[in-house]
Amino acid sequence: MRRFRVIHWFSFAIICLIAAACAPSEEVANDEGDSSGRGSVTVWSWRTEDVAGYEKIFETFTEETGIEVEFKAHVNTEYDTILETALKGGKGPDVMQLRAYGTLQQLVDGDYLVPLDGAIDRLEEFSDQALAGATGLKDGRVYGVPFAIQTLQVFYNKAIFSENDIEVPETYEDFTAAAEKLKGAGVTPIAAGGGDTWTLPILHSVVGAEVYGGDSFVDGILAGDQDFNSPEFVESVGAVEDLMPYLPEDPASVAYTDTQVMFTQEQAAMFIGGSWEAGYFSSTNPDLDFGTFAMPPRSGEEALVPWFTDGSYGVNSQSPNTDEAQQLVEWMASEEYGQLFVDELKQISPVPGVEFEDPILQEMVAAYEEANTPYLLLVYFRYGDPTGTDLIGADIQKMMLGDLGPQEVAASLEKGVSQWYEPGKLEEVTETQP
Repeated sequence: MRRFRVIHWFSFAIICLIAAACAPSEEVANDEGDSSGRGSVTVWSWRTEDVAGYEKIFETFTEETGIEVEFKAHVNTEYDTILETALKGGKGPDVMQLRAYGTLQQLVDGDYLVPLDGAIDRLEEFSDQALAGATGLKDGRVYGVPFAIQTLQVFYNKAIFSENDIEVPETYEDFTAAAEKLKGAGVTPIAAGGGDTWTLPILHSVVGAEVYGGDSFVDGILAGDQDFNSPEFVESVGAVEDLMPYLPEDPASVAYTDTQVMFTQEQAAMFIGGSWEAGYFSSTNPDLDFGTFAMPPRSGEEALVPWFTDGSYGVNSQSPNTDEAQQLVEWMASEEYGQLFVDELKQISPVPGVEFEDPILQEMVAAYEEANTPYLLLVYFRYGDPTGTDLIGADIQKMMLGDLGPQEVAASLEKGVSQWYEPGKLEEVTETQP
């Protein structure tokens, strides 16, 4: 397994997930000041899919401590704005789910978070990969307890593969041959679309990371020896274009939720996305028989699994219930919590000591441990404006519409991030951002 190697100025810092900022909803007025009294803690999240699971998990904490936990999930794409609005008003939850890397840094700069390093001893046992997404860029302090390591892979429907006499592909040629066979049989090969542009950097990372060279390219671009106009990165964007014949019709208009429905309702054979989907797929269709695999390589080298820290849980520095809030996040660093998280939510917990008994999680973890590479644009290029994920998402959508080619997508990305990114000086970015 290729461990995460840190450039000196990235010692503790690096970015998420992903969400577009929207105008604040009316929920803010009704919910922003709902921190309950002593003996209770409010928790905010962007995972509406996981409400039942979290409520069950927190029942254990309440039974052990007597502290009630009120869990509130906001719509993913509205969460950042709702949370920021509440915090700026001196309100918000006691404990909040924090996005990683660049989005975390905005809350650190606003002094909205309580540093947890030194307060929670068990954080010292977490991996550097997990802590990187919960660490302030400039001060190196840890502000959250990491809750998941997400991997980006290919999900596949075992029944559809079997019905069409298709084996799990080991090479890129196997992969495209399988897609051609499925298309010929009237089955949508890959449930992926560009109606929600935040999904397109994920698609690119899955099919393109091995194409641009994985860690060698990551190291080169961080050192300033490479840029996004390089031939290998252009080719990685072209890899997305090559798969367009196997996507749903008019892919630029296909929404994220549509692709989830297509896969869970067995209308598509494959789904390209993150490990967080496993629990959702299983709960939405308990009869769905699916597995995962890493995108087969074009080069003949090893397949690579992109990864990122999917955020953490932190304490609101303005909370009137900081003692109870810190007791909760300290428990969230425990093996007990980590195992409950894995078992209930079917995600990859970074808590040391957890075991993965679910076969799908075992597959994903095994592929990740075999060979991995950071989700480049999320981990390193969300500290400034425009972000790398926003740029490539919007432009791959245009490529799907036929308005741009791979070279133009890459050039736009290079031009956009060059407005704020300079190799070796990432820590200076947040000092110049509006």
